[in-house]
Amino acid sequence: MAEKYQWVLKNEAETRDFAQRLAAYLRPGDFISLEGNLGAGKTTFTQGLAKGLGVQAVVNSPTFTIIKEYDGRLPLYHMDVYRVEDDSDSLGLDEYFYGEGVCVVEWASLIEDLLPAERLTVILDVQSPAERLCRLVPLGERYIQLCEELDLNARTGD
Repeated sequence: MAEKYQWVLKNEAETRDFAQRLAAYLRPGDFISLEGNLGAGKTTFTQGLAKGLGVQAVVNSPTFTIIKEYDGRLPLYHMDVYRVEDDSDSLGLDEYFYGEGVCVVEWASLIEDLLPAERLTVILDVQSPAERLCRLVPLGERYIQLCEELDLNARTGD
């Protein structure tokens, strides 16, 4: 059975555009878990979110810095926890996870026990060198409503 909230994104530009549209529905305290293999487009997706949030700075992967903060309509906290060891508690992630900005965490499943119970998981699956299948998995009423609105507007062209 196909998942309810999924889109085929034909290239990097469509990935950025989709994420930019998603950003319009975000509000303070929202949490997005980004999943996908290396090179699946997690940072590209975040670049689109950032643009949609009005971030002017260049957005790149926080692989070695773990956390990057950007100013926009809402603060954007971009994290990559791929290299985080067992001592993730010492990073003070809760301040970001439950803060007033939008938190985007690449490889979030690696710290599953620390994640908010309610969140939006975005899974990017490589279909071809350029094409991605983007699946949204909402956990909690807030994110179900967000996905319903995004889905309706995406399919009706609003």
